Amino acid sequence: MARPNEEIAGLIQEYADLLSVTGGDAFKARAYEKAARALGGHHADVSRLDVRQLREIPGVGASIAEKVAEYFRTGHIPALDERRTRIPSGVRELIRIPTLGPKKAMALHEDLGIASVDQLSAALDAGRLHGLKGFGPKTEENLRHGITLLRQAGGRIPLDQALQTAEDVVAALSAVPGCVRCAYAGSLRRMRETIGDVDVLVAAEDSAPFMTAFTELPCAAEVIAHGGTKSSLRTAEGVQVDLRVLPPAAWGAGLQYFTGSKAHNIGLRTIAVRHGLKLSEYGLFDADSGELVVSETEEEVYARLGLPWIPPPMREDRGEIAAALAGELPDPVTEADLRGDLHTHTDLTDGLAPLEDMVTAAAARGYAYYAVTDHAPDLYMQQMTAEKALAQRERVRALDRRHRGMRVLHGTELNIGPDGEVDWPDDFLAGFDLCVASIHSHFQLDRAAQTRRLIRAAENPHVDIIGHPTTRHLGRRPGIDADLEAVYAACARTGTALEVNGQPERLDLCDEDIRAARGHGVRFAVDSDAHTPVHLPYVRYAVGTAQRGWLTADEVVNTWPLRKLKSFLRTAG
Repeated sequence: MARPNEEIAGLIQEYADLLSVTGGDAFKARAYEKAARALGGHHADVSRLDVRQLREIPGVGASIAEKVAEYFRTGHIPALDERRTRIPSGVRELIRIPTLGPKKAMALHEDLGIASVDQLSAALDAGRLHGLKGFGPKTEENLRHGITLLRQAGGRIPLDQALQTAEDVVAALSAVPGCVRCAYAGSLRRMRETIGDVDVLVAAEDSAPFMTAFTELPCAAEVIAHGGTKSSLRTAEGVQVDLRVLPPAAWGAGLQYFTGSKAHNIGLRTIAVRHGLKLSEYGLFDADSGELVVSETEEEVYARLGLPWIPPPMREDRGEIAAALAGELPDPVTEADLRGDLHTHTDLTDGLAPLEDMVTAAAARGYAYYAVTDHAPDLYMQQMTAEKALAQRERVRALDRRHRGMRVLHGTELNIGPDGEVDWPDDFLAGFDLCVASIHSHFQLDRAAQTRRLIRAAENPHVDIIGHPTTRHLGRRPGIDADLEAVYAACARTGTALEVNGQPERLDLCDEDIRAARGHGVRFAVDSDAHTPVHLPYVRYAVGTAQRGWLTADEVVNTWPLRKLKSFLRTAG
């Protein structure tokens, strides 16, 4: 379920969108967008703050603070409700298309009467947008692509939203008397990048108290099913949660079965048959006598099949069973292996928190080192300058001296231009402790151009890490079209690391790309790309993605001791 900060951030962002739809002041709309980001990323629970305290959040002015306080007091923002009544629901549906902005959505409704995604798709097929001002062939192509993205996403839930919901439900059910074990399973436990629905399992002798407690959870907007051993609900955010109660003795087999994947489970059942066994959600049984062999823990189930326990993110039938049988299954990197975070931002550019707050929060995570990598000047909207960067470096050095238990590194996130060039000359780049280089624009260049720009960036002697290499935004923007195999080969040759970015909308590189890059001998950085202290835990999503890509700790540069990391940073590029 949405946290208060995320809840109000969504509403303020919606207000900003509706301002744009109705032709409101563009500056005012941008102010609301900035405030939405600030509220969503604020470290404290904004529902507990009064107007004065809300105004202390950067980007939250008096009018916005009043609206936020009013919402948490009454459950409504009258100004938002009024805007909603002025704009047809169909236009609000159109805004969900990733490539369609609010003003063009309104134009489609006013000029062509389009009030749904299906109507827009039909209008594109019929050629009704031809000649409409502002809707040329390229725009039509983008709209078709946006509709495809929207439909592909369907009802799938971002990983972070699903995990928050699951952890809330697990915490609530774990407190019910009689709970022996409780955990989430399914694709969420396998750390898929998007989730269809959330599966929660409870081990208990009596299922009735859990079914009652589950259907009475505060997050339950609708009870879909209420049974003896299985119930389902839908939260206010539209997340479906399914609960199953298992006998404690069957916990291991049930957890394994409901974690999946289906293909992985078929592979295990095939092995069971060869051993004269039968595997189900209730246990591993002798096929002839029907006698229970093991079922209480997953480890027992795998061991009886002659396998080591296979981490859930690796259970996708991508060779993990064969590797396990051969004793060649990699030991995947864990969050505990990380010694630092090498890609983060402060309010000097597009972050939401001061440098000191970010460093303090990183130190609280027990890191041995931590890098600040604010944007460089080619992202003009961030208004970075060499003078600002040097002033920040002095503050970083002072904080480095103050935090004896954690080294603070001064880095930068460079922008990879269309020809592969980066911000700042070589002599200035040499002063940074590390340089991340990322693509932030020119996403539509052809395959050859995108490949060249990435390889040229990898060959730059000052570039240590290629950040979010494919630039994808899940459900909104696909990755760029590039010959990634050629990029991987270049990174392996130059010693440039590729990032696994933990922002839930990125998770870039993805698991399949990691597997491919790993085959070239590439090294990786597993980072949060945090823009506020509450983003620092995003490394858990990066780690889950890394595990799905079979990465080991040795292949991740920010698991290395500082001395080894610094040696890498001196030789990369």
